[in-house]
Amino acid sequence: MSPKVYSSSPIGLDCRIIEVEVDLNIGLHCFNIVGLPDAAVNEARERVSSAIKNSGAEPPRQTNRRVIVNLAPADLKKEGPSYDLPIAISFLLASKQLPYSKIFNQSIFLGELSLNGELRPVKGALLSSLMAKENKFKNIFLPYENAKEAALVKGINIFGVHTLRELLDHLLGIKELNCFPPTNIKQYQQENLSADLDLKLIKGQNSAKRALIISAAGGHNLLMIGPPGSGKTFLAKTLPTILPPLTFNEAIESTKIYSVAGLLSPSNPIITIRPFRSPHHTSSSVALVGGGTHIKPGEITLAHRGILFLDEFPEFRRDVLESLRQPLEDGYITVSRSSGTVLFPAKFILVAAMNPCPCGNKGNPYKTCICSPGQILRYRRKISGPLMDRIDLQVNVPFLDYQHLSNQNTSYSSQEAKNKVMQARQIQRERFKNDQIIANSEMENRQIKKYCPLTNKAKIILKNLVDQYHISARAYYRILKVARTIADLRNKEVIDDISLASAASFRLDKQDEY
Repeated sequence: MSPKVYSSSPIGLDCRIIEVEVDLNIGLHCFNIVGLPDAAVNEARERVSSAIKNSGAEPPRQTNRRVIVNLAPADLKKEGPSYDLPIAISFLLASKQLPYSKIFNQSIFLGELSLNGELRPVKGALLSSLMAKENKFKNIFLPYENAKEAALVKGINIFGVHTLRELLDHLLGIKELNCFPPTNIKQYQQENLSADLDLKLIKGQNSAKRALIISAAGGHNLLMIGPPGSGKTFLAKTLPTILPPLTFNEAIESTKIYSVAGLLSPSNPIITIRPFRSPHHTSSSVALVGGGTHIKPGEITLAHRGILFLDEFPEFRRDVLESLRQPLEDGYITVSRSSGTVLFPAKFILVAAMNPCPCGNKGNPYKTCICSPGQILRYRRKISGPLMDRIDLQVNVPFLDYQHLSNQNTSYSSQEAKNKVMQARQIQRERFKNDQIIANSEMENRQIKKYCPLTNKAKIILKNLVDQYHISARAYYRILKVARTIADLRNKEVIDDISLASAASFRLDKQDEY
């Protein structure tokens, strides 16, 4: 009977248990791996053989046996080099170089082996640790560089291993490994405030600053329209400084995503600052939403619980922009490929910036626009109506004259704005404590009906807006969500006419332009 060693395989942001079995048969030496291995797994034959030999054990070549490695379940594609360590351990058990004990039924092994037996970090260590705990495993052995990340999960023994020889000494009882201490996330928490990115450094643009605060307070999408050099990009970069810090659960979600993508650094293996992703306008739809031969998360998933900033918004390809429609509405993206279907989370704040026309000078009092009406229309039509419908806040960022630029009076700082945002978020936290949402932007129609009461004046204004502008049902509900956030910032329990009119003003003054 072939002894089993357990490993794991990340699938999207989930993880599956993989059983690794090795059988030694009489015959001419060969080393075969079965169970849908990819090229990296097949190459494990050479890495495992050299690592075992250089760790002082007898490698497969010296056994003069037929070595068959089975990775089960056989219908699941096995990708990446993380199976090196469990294959090596399973071979050493099958060849009687390691005595079998109950520890192997209680442990997960994963790690890439170098030729000299050192362990190299792998992707998805946090997912493997979570899976191990859920399935009642007691131990997980993995590369030392992945230990801090895996130790975020409490209730399981994390062993960070430097070399295969070190692990063999532990399993043989020669020298025990120390269990890695639980990672304290507070050690890695950072304030996302920068002296170089502060709202008080921005001259004028009070309307845009107010839109930023509303966006941060309620998690609303934002579009800024203005000529080049008016400060759109700088405004977008200040948004992370006024957002509330990640909660523990949100930090785990973000760390899982970056772990699978292989973007965690050994020095800072935990995501504690809200992500800010800014892909170039030449990015493909696969880069934005995820996919590829080996399905990986895209920019919208890497921006989960943070900000996705799309500068030069109309310059993105039309199919790339249209791919945003589902995640903006649902908060997740479903990626389907021939290898399977994966669901990635994608709850992010979309912040987009664009010029008013192709040359960028429309509305600039100091320069002449050289674009024809047809060019301007084609430029704006690159952004479809359904996509614009999903952007709650649309604000002009005008060109500033000398008087505004030379004004020495500073507006409120990022810290002051953040305090306002935190107060509004606390109101929402209390409001949604029995719901599975955390911000006003996530409300469904049922919750809008429950949490968005209107005064009589506000109802009259809303009726007039619908009758005059013939807005869609989606725009109707999104105006109510923004009005709820503005009311929270004003500490109003009921949405009054001021909050509603303010929310509508961030959308309806752009209706004639799109």
